[in-house]
Amino acid sequence: MSLFKNPANGFKYALEGVVHVFRTQRHMRFHFLTLVLVLVVSLVFRLSREEVIILMFTVSLVLTAEMFNTAIEAVVDLVTQTYHPLAKFAKDIAAGAVLITTINALAIGFLLFPGGDRLQIMGSEVGLRAPDWATIMIVTLILLSVMITMWKVAGGKGKLLKGGVVSGHSAIGFFLATTIMFMTQKIAVAIMAFLMAVLIAQSRVEGGIHTLREVIAGALLATSIACVVYLVLSPVFPL
Repeated sequence: MSLFKNPANGFKYALEGVVHVFRTQRHMRFHFLTLVLVLVVSLVFRLSREEVIILMFTVSLVLTAEMFNTAIEAVVDLVTQTYHPLAKFAKDIAAGAVLITTINALAIGFLLFPGGDRLQIMGSEVGLRAPDWATIMIVTLILLSVMITMWKVAGGKGKLLKGGVVSGHSAIGFFLATTIMFMTQKIAVAIMAFLMAVLIAQSRVEGGIHTLREVIAGALLATSIACVVYLVLSPVFPL
Protein backbone atom coordinates (compact mmCIF):
# COMPACT_ATOMS: atom_id res chain seq x y z
CA MET A 1 0.00 0.00 0.00
CA SER A 2 2.95 2.32 0.54
CA LEU A 3 3.51 2.43 -3.20
CA PHE A 4 0.29 4.39 -3.61
CA LYS A 5 0.79 6.93 -0.82
CA ASN A 6 2.03 9.36 -3.42
CA PRO A 7 -0.92 10.25 -5.70
CA ALA A 8 1.49 10.88 -8.57
CA ASN A 9 2.78 7.30 -8.32
CA GLY A 10 -0.75 5.93 -8.35
CA PHE A 11 -1.53 7.89 -11.52
CA LYS A 12 1.75 6.71 -13.07
CA TYR A 13 1.06 3.05 -12.33
CA ALA A 14 -2.49 3.37 -13.65
CA LEU A 15 -1.17 4.74 -16.95
CA GLU A 16 1.36 1.91 -17.11
CA GLY A 17 -1.53 -0.52 -16.76
CA VAL A 18 -3.39 1.09 -19.67
CA VAL A 19 -0.24 1.03 -21.82
CA HIS A 20 0.47 -2.63 -20.97
CA VAL A 21 -3.05 -3.72 -21.91
CA PHE A 22 -2.88 -1.75 -25.15
CA ARG A 23 0.46 -3.28 -26.11
CA THR A 24 -0.35 -6.88 -25.21
CA GLN A 25 -4.07 -7.25 -25.93
CA ARG A 26 -5.28 -7.21 -29.51
CA HIS A 27 -8.87 -6.67 -28.40
CA MET A 28 -7.89 -3.58 -26.43
CA ARG A 29 -6.23 -2.08 -29.50
CA PHE A 30 -9.42 -2.75 -31.43
CA HIS A 31 -11.45 -1.03 -28.70
CA PHE A 32 -9.20 2.04 -28.82
CA LEU A 33 -9.57 2.20 -32.58
CA THR A 34 -13.32 1.88 -32.15
CA LEU A 35 -13.20 4.77 -29.67
CA VAL A 36 -11.53 6.96 -32.30
CA LEU A 37 -14.18 6.04 -34.87
CA VAL A 38 -17.00 6.64 -32.38
CA LEU A 39 -15.68 10.10 -31.54
CA VAL A 40 -15.41 10.99 -35.22
CA VAL A 41 -18.93 9.73 -35.90
CA SER A 42 -20.29 11.70 -32.94
CA LEU A 43 -18.83 14.83 -34.49
CA VAL A 44 -20.20 14.00 -37.93
CA PHE A 45 -23.70 13.39 -36.56
CA ARG A 46 -23.38 16.45 -34.30
CA LEU A 47 -24.64 14.71 -31.18
CA SER A 48 -25.89 16.78 -28.28
CA ARG A 49 -23.98 17.03 -25.02
CA GLU A 50 -26.26 14.48 -23.36
CA GLU A 51 -25.79 11.99 -26.19
CA VAL A 52 -22.02 12.43 -26.08
CA ILE A 53 -22.04 11.76 -22.32
CA ILE A 54 -24.00 8.53 -22.87
CA LEU A 55 -21.66 7.51 -25.67
CA MET A 56 -18.49 8.18 -23.64
CA PHE A 57 -19.87 6.34 -20.62
CA THR A 58 -20.74 3.35 -22.79
CA VAL A 59 -17.30 3.21 -24.40
CA SER A 60 -15.66 3.57 -20.99
CA LEU A 61 -17.61 0.54 -19.75
CA VAL A 62 -16.28 -1.57 -22.61
CA LEU A 63 -12.68 -0.47 -22.03
CA THR A 64 -12.97 -1.04 -18.28
CA ALA A 65 -14.48 -4.50 -18.75
CA GLU A 66 -11.65 -5.44 -21.13
CA MET A 67 -9.04 -4.30 -18.60
CA PHE A 68 -10.69 -6.28 -15.79
CA ASN A 69 -10.81 -9.29 -18.10
CA THR A 70 -7.07 -8.98 -18.74
CA ALA A 71 -6.33 -8.55 -15.03
CA ILE A 72 -8.37 -11.63 -14.08
CA GLU A 73 -6.65 -13.71 -16.76
CA ALA A 74 -3.24 -12.60 -15.45
CA VAL A 75 -4.14 -13.51 -11.86
CA VAL A 76 -5.51 -16.90 -12.87
CA ASP A 77 -2.39 -17.67 -14.92
CA LEU A 78 -0.26 -16.60 -11.95
CA VAL A 79 -2.06 -19.01 -9.62
CA THR A 80 -2.15 -22.02 -11.92
CA GLN A 81 -0.70 -22.98 -15.29
CA THR A 82 -2.63 -26.25 -15.48
CA TYR A 83 -6.26 -26.72 -16.45
CA HIS A 84 -8.73 -26.25 -13.64
CA PRO A 85 -12.51 -25.91 -13.92
CA LEU A 86 -12.56 -22.90 -11.58
CA ALA A 87 -9.83 -21.17 -13.57
CA LYS A 88 -11.81 -21.67 -16.75
CA PHE A 89 -14.94 -20.50 -14.95
CA ALA A 90 -13.25 -17.26 -13.83
CA LYS A 91 -11.94 -16.51 -17.32
CA ASP A 92 -15.27 -17.27 -18.95
CA ILE A 93 -17.12 -14.96 -16.56
CA ALA A 94 -14.65 -12.13 -17.23
CA ALA A 95 -15.02 -12.64 -20.99
CA GLY A 96 -18.80 -12.69 -20.55
CA ALA A 97 -18.65 -9.30 -18.85
CA VAL A 98 -16.85 -7.90 -21.90
CA LEU A 99 -19.46 -9.47 -24.17
CA ILE A 100 -22.34 -7.89 -22.23
CA THR A 101 -20.79 -4.42 -22.28
CA THR A 102 -20.04 -4.77 -25.99
CA ILE A 103 -23.63 -5.77 -26.79
CA ASN A 104 -24.83 -2.86 -24.68
CA ALA A 105 -22.54 -0.50 -26.59
CA LEU A 106 -23.83 -1.78 -29.92
CA ALA A 107 -27.43 -1.32 -28.78
CA ILE A 108 -26.79 2.24 -27.64
CA GLY A 109 -24.95 3.00 -30.86
CA PHE A 110 -27.91 1.70 -32.86
CA LEU A 111 -30.28 3.91 -30.89
CA LEU A 112 -28.08 7.00 -31.28
CA PHE A 113 -27.26 6.37 -34.94
CA PRO A 114 -30.42 4.86 -36.52
CA GLY A 115 -29.02 4.31 -39.97
CA GLY A 116 -28.61 7.19 -42.37
CA ASP A 117 -32.01 8.73 -41.52
CA ARG A 118 -30.86 10.51 -38.37
CA LEU A 119 -29.93 13.81 -39.99
CA GLN A 120 -33.01 13.83 -42.21
CA ILE A 121 -35.39 13.04 -39.34
CA MET A 122 -33.84 15.61 -37.02
CA GLY A 123 -33.75 18.24 -39.71
CA SER A 124 -37.35 17.83 -40.87
CA GLU A 125 -39.17 17.03 -37.61
CA VAL A 126 -37.36 18.45 -34.61
CA GLY A 127 -34.68 20.59 -36.22
CA LEU A 128 -30.97 19.86 -36.28
CA ARG A 129 -29.41 21.38 -33.17
CA ALA A 130 -25.71 21.94 -33.40
CA PRO A 131 -23.86 21.07 -30.19
CA ASP A 132 -22.26 23.90 -28.27
CA TRP A 133 -18.60 24.70 -28.85
CA ALA A 134 -17.55 23.36 -25.43
CA THR A 135 -18.89 19.88 -26.25
CA ILE A 136 -17.16 19.89 -29.64
CA MET A 137 -13.88 21.05 -28.12
CA ILE A 138 -13.90 18.44 -25.36
CA VAL A 139 -14.76 15.59 -27.74
CA THR A 140 -12.04 16.72 -30.15
CA LEU A 141 -9.52 16.97 -27.31
CA ILE A 142 -10.37 13.42 -26.20
CA LEU A 143 -10.04 12.25 -29.80
CA LEU A 144 -6.63 13.92 -30.08
CA SER A 145 -5.48 12.44 -26.74
CA VAL A 146 -6.52 8.92 -27.75
CA MET A 147 -4.73 9.20 -31.10
CA ILE A 148 -1.55 10.51 -29.42
CA THR A 149 -1.68 7.66 -26.90
CA MET A 150 -2.08 5.05 -29.63
CA TRP A 151 0.74 6.61 -31.66
CA LYS A 152 3.09 6.74 -28.66
CA VAL A 153 2.39 3.20 -27.52
CA ALA A 154 2.69 1.81 -31.05
CA GLY A 155 5.98 3.66 -31.51
CA GLY A 156 7.50 1.91 -28.51
CA LYS A 157 9.74 4.87 -27.68
CA GLY A 158 9.87 6.80 -24.42
CA LYS A 159 7.01 6.91 -21.92
CA LEU A 160 3.39 7.93 -22.20
CA LEU A 161 3.91 11.25 -20.40
CA LYS A 162 7.49 11.85 -21.47
CA GLY A 163 9.16 11.31 -24.81
CA GLY A 164 7.76 9.14 -27.54
CA VAL A 165 7.50 9.33 -31.30
CA VAL A 166 5.15 12.32 -31.10
CA SER A 167 5.06 15.24 -28.68
CA GLY A 168 1.83 15.29 -26.73
CA HIS A 169 2.62 18.66 -25.13
CA SER A 170 3.15 20.27 -28.53
CA ALA A 171 -0.04 18.69 -29.83
CA ILE A 172 -2.12 20.03 -26.94
CA GLY A 173 -0.50 23.47 -27.28
CA PHE A 174 -1.26 23.74 -30.99
CA PHE A 175 -4.76 22.33 -30.50
CA LEU A 176 -5.54 25.05 -27.96
CA ALA A 177 -3.97 27.68 -30.21
CA THR A 178 -6.12 26.56 -33.15
CA THR A 179 -9.21 26.57 -30.94
CA ILE A 180 -8.44 30.11 -29.75
CA MET A 181 -7.99 31.19 -33.37
CA PHE A 182 -11.44 29.89 -34.33
CA MET A 183 -13.12 31.22 -31.18
CA THR A 184 -11.73 34.75 -31.28
CA GLN A 185 -11.23 35.17 -35.05
CA LYS A 186 -8.70 37.87 -34.27
CA ILE A 187 -5.33 37.76 -35.98
CA ALA A 188 -3.40 39.30 -33.10
CA VAL A 189 -4.83 36.85 -30.55
CA ALA A 190 -4.24 33.90 -32.89
CA ILE A 191 -0.61 34.92 -33.46
CA MET A 192 0.02 35.15 -29.71
CA ALA A 193 -1.65 31.77 -29.13
CA PHE A 194 0.49 30.07 -31.77
CA LEU A 195 3.63 31.77 -30.43
CA MET A 196 2.88 30.23 -27.03
CA ALA A 197 2.43 26.84 -28.71
CA VAL A 198 5.76 27.26 -30.49
CA LEU A 199 7.43 28.07 -27.15
CA ILE A 200 6.00 24.87 -25.69
CA ALA A 201 7.35 22.88 -28.63
CA GLN A 202 10.73 24.59 -28.39
CA SER A 203 11.01 23.75 -24.69
CA ARG A 204 10.47 20.05 -25.48
CA VAL A 205 13.29 20.13 -28.04
CA GLU A 206 15.69 22.12 -25.87
CA GLY A 207 15.01 19.82 -22.94
CA GLY A 208 16.05 16.83 -25.03
CA ILE A 209 12.65 15.20 -24.51
CA HIS A 210 11.66 15.28 -28.17
CA THR A 211 13.30 15.84 -31.51
CA LEU A 212 12.23 18.60 -33.89
CA ARG A 213 10.51 16.01 -36.04
CA GLU A 214 8.45 14.73 -33.10
CA VAL A 215 7.21 18.17 -32.04
CA ILE A 216 6.34 19.02 -35.65
CA ALA A 217 4.40 15.76 -35.90
CA GLY A 218 2.43 16.66 -32.77
CA ALA A 219 1.76 20.19 -34.02
CA LEU A 220 0.57 19.03 -37.45
CA LEU A 221 -1.63 16.29 -35.96
CA ALA A 222 -3.35 18.65 -33.53
CA THR A 223 -3.79 21.52 -35.97
CA SER A 224 -5.15 19.30 -38.73
CA ILE A 225 -7.62 17.52 -36.43
CA ALA A 226 -8.88 20.81 -35.01
CA CYS A 227 -9.30 22.36 -38.46
CA VAL A 228 -11.10 19.32 -39.87
CA VAL A 229 -13.51 19.20 -36.93
CA TYR A 230 -14.21 22.93 -36.69
CA LEU A 231 -14.55 23.43 -40.45
CA VAL A 232 -15.89 20.16 -41.83
CA LEU A 233 -17.19 17.56 -39.38
CA SER A 234 -19.07 19.70 -36.89
CA PRO A 235 -18.65 23.41 -37.56
CA VAL A 236 -19.77 25.61 -34.67
CA PHE A 237 -17.65 28.70 -35.15
CA PRO A 238 -18.89 31.27 -37.70
CA LEU A 239 -16.45 31.91 -40.51
